[in-house]
Amino acid sequence: QVQLVESGGGLVQAGGSLRLSCADSERTFSSYAMGWFRQAPGKEREFVAGISWTGGSTGYADSVKGRFTISRDNAKNTVYLQMNSLKPEDTAVYFCARARQRIWVGYTSTAYDYWGQGTQVTVSS
Repeated sequence: QVQLVESGGGLVQAGGSLRLSCADSERTFSSYAMGWFRQAPGKEREFVAGISWTGGSTGYADSVKGRFTISRDNAKNTVYLQMNSLKPEDTAVYFCARARQRIWVGYTSTAYDYWGQGTQVTVSS
């Protein structure tokens, strides 16, 4: 009964910020690493950021390092993606995902077993 629901997407001007949220219905949320992926039209889904179940370790794609921050609040069963200094090339559908068991920080899609429906982020130039 895992259900991941993303929110916070929308339209923003280049240089602006958005914060995405992903709420997990699973009560054992705190036992799993989480991640964010994105998919632009005509492109493959790509890794954006990942976070360990403790929140103590994170990983980022080179394209977003220094601009995006992943965090989690296990008390709220929620993972966040703070996106700053947004660029038009960040335009994509962003997906929240839960990693498989025994994953510390997942860097590829194969490390994840549950996915949200996605939320659209559009950055205008």
